[in-house]
Amino acid sequence: MTRAVLPVCIFIIGFSGPAWPQVSGQATSSQTQSPTTTEPRASEPAGSSLDPQQIIRAFSAKETEFYEAWKEYTYHQVADVRVLEVNGAPRQEKMTIISDIVFLDDGRRDVQIVRRAGDLRSVIFTRDDEEVIDNLQPFALTEKDLPLYDLNYDGKEKIDELDCYVFSVKPKSIKAGRFYFEGRIWVDDQDLQVVRTVGRPVPQKKNSQFPQFETIRQIIDNKYWFPVWTHADSVLHFQRDNVHIEETITYSDYKRFASKATIQFEPPN
Repeated sequence: MTRAVLPVCIFIIGFSGPAWPQVSGQATSSQTQSPTTTEPRASEPAGSSLDPQQIIRAFSAKETEFYEAWKEYTYHQVADVRVLEVNGAPRQEKMTIISDIVFLDDGRRDVQIVRRAGDLRSVIFTRDDEEVIDNLQPFALTEKDLPLYDLNYDGKEKIDELDCYVFSVKPKSIKAGRFYFEGRIWVDDQDLQVVRTVGRPVPQKKNSQFPQFETIRQIIDNKYWFPVWTHADSVLHFQRDNVHIEETITYSDYKRFASKATIQFEPPN
């Protein structure tokens, strides 16, 4: 008898949350109650005059700006996915997907696979993976999606040379047909922009799992904090198997898309 291969959701691009505009062409590869408040709930930091709600509103406005700008950029993406162990037994399985995110002549974003090499035998790359990759990345807590989440202020931490506010984030409820982010975010205390996230998409399913990921952003075009690196190293617990997954994704060559416009003149009557 052969061991059943169980599906795994491989989180390939950084942060889940609001769905990006649907893309066409090749892809790399739930019920809710309406929010009762227009603001997430956040605890006050003890012994400080800091107002978490003010910070949340400020970085959410920046996230909205970042989200709108992100939709106007092309970039190059390399995703390496490895299976290291299954139930403690070593594995040497690797899949690499190299993609370009471009725009078609009609202005639609398109994920075009440049090269796909290797194979994963212990797990299956699913349609959920494609959805997360193509339409849910990166996680951006925009003003539109802010009411869907509860945020809790966890204090301040230093990330490299940046002093950051740290917030725990989780969805207030889960709606069928979409993914949400659950984890923590780091907000630069000067620019009030998200510079790091650690978490995973939810909901999880019994035989369809997402690893926890870390995504780092850097300043692009001296203005926008875009993701440049995502890494996951997790053991996914399926019904019968524990699969150790490692992933590294890099994003590079960001370029703002310049649309082409054609002006036509009507002939005089």
